[in-house]
Amino acid sequence: MTTAPSTTSSSSIVASSDWTQICRVEEIPVLGSRRVTRPQGLDVAVFRNDAGGVFALLDRCPHKGGPLSQGIVFGTHVACPLHNWTIGLCDGQASAPDEGCTPKFTVKVEDGVVYLNAGELATVATDLVRPVAGPARRVVAV
Repeated sequence: MTTAPSTTSSSSIVASSDWTQICRVEEIPVLGSRRVTRPQGLDVAVFRNDAGGVFALLDRCPHKGGPLSQGIVFGTHVACPLHNWTIGLCDGQASAPDEGCTPKFTVKVEDGVVYLNAGELATVATDLVRPVAGPARRVVAV
């Protein structure tokens, strides 16, 4: 079994009134992603496909919370690295027969620079947390 090299990198945020500058398009690997850290809530994954499209989703699979930024990008989808769920980059929707959705973020590319909607970054899914893996604890009633 072959594994793809990591194509994820982190990004710092430069904010303006309506849009937040993330990076230049060429700083996102083709068929890869960048993670954008927010002051509150989970990271946002910004993806680039082989047709030059740029997309942004919450970096959390709707199935078990896997990091989508570490998934494999193909066409307008990303495969979650944990259980291979296919998530649409345009809408965050899991492909049938799977069900679920992860929040998407509005992207603007202008003069080769990627921007995300500042209002969405500040408000969308800021209450969600990544699941913690580990042994289950059994609660004993007293």
